[in-house]
Amino acid sequence: MTAPRPRILHLHSSFDLGGKEARDVELMNAWGDRFRHVIVSSQPGAAGAADLIGAHVPFSIARDAPPLAGRPAPGRLRALARYLRGFDLVLSFNFGAMDGVLANRLFARRPLVHHEDGFNSDEVAGQKRSRVLYRRLALPGARNVVVPSQTLERIAASWGVRPPRLQRVPNGIDAALFAEPPPRDSIPGLPDDQSVVVGTVAGLRPVKNLPLLVRSFAQALRVAQIPARLAIVGRGSDEGAIRAAAEQHGVAERVHLPGFLPHPHRYIGRFDLFALSSDSEQFPISLVEAMAAGLPAACTDVGDVRAIVTEENRAWLAPAGDAAALARSLAALIGDAALRQRLGEANRARVRAEYSRDTMIARYEAIYGAALGQPA
Repeated sequence: MTAPRPRILHLHSSFDLGGKEARDVELMNAWGDRFRHVIVSSQPGAAGAADLIGAHVPFSIARDAPPLAGRPAPGRLRALARYLRGFDLVLSFNFGAMDGVLANRLFARRPLVHHEDGFNSDEVAGQKRSRVLYRRLALPGARNVVVPSQTLERIAASWGVRPPRLQRVPNGIDAALFAEPPPRDSIPGLPDDQSVVVGTVAGLRPVKNLPLLVRSFAQALRVAQIPARLAIVGRGSDEGAIRAAAEQHGVAERVHLPGFLPHPHRYIGRFDLFALSSDSEQFPISLVEAMAAGLPAACTDVGDVRAIVTEENRAWLAPAGDAAALARSLAALIGDAALRQRLGEANRARVRAEYSRDTMIARYEAIYGAALGQPA
């Protein structure tokens, strides 16, 4: 008889597609049918990332799991612990899953690996003290805490987590997928004219500060005096605010919101340059994908962005929230095709050298395998 496949539980506050969800799916797809996966999304119906899980991967969306959100009363934590005991490995993601981490420490004691990928807009100015204390209480029950960025690696000390329990694993991609330019019609609704295309890929959430990107783009158009368009790929609650900013700044006909598009390698190379306007990031995978496609980047200087891009590209980073500085970077890149090509090729080479998908998968396999008692 063959041994049953290990059962892995994934605890997410939301499993709609974002950076951490995309990486989780990438790992599931890489491991195929070696494990059985159960995914908890504490927000009802927020499980869009499951659409990208391959047919060869045995998985289900939990319907019977106790809620991850709510007052951390002993009864609810005990109920969570009873549920966790049915799995060989528990993977928890961000603060929204911290009740599961605490329940595991107090009552379940299953092998658990916790992942922290960043903060929402309510912690842009700094961590909430209550959340720091709660992490310090819960995280001793995690075998490992995994972060993608140098910034989070430093912050984790405030949670009482240090190496070797703390592991930094940079996000990686399959750079070869981005080698060929996509078709000109790969972004629905984007006209195929001679305009320079500024593009970004993001969840349309307040922390991404996309209305600021619209404002900076409008300022850059006036300076560069070269036809350009702004494509914002993604969906989320800030769509109305983005459209309102485009109307306010007189660029509504130049701003395009095609919604969510899967498989970034099929369209991100349609941009001429990549932009990021976030107030907070850690290790933005969309930036790495854009670099793999040979794009220069005009970004806010947040998280690990400065460490990710090449040294020359760092001149085009702007302080978070500084629309005028970001506009100057956009205008310079819109107006100089040779500069875009030079920066883009250097960025492409850096991704191939530093941010390999295979290296990322091997690192996670070693961490999860050790937690399962099956070292790689």
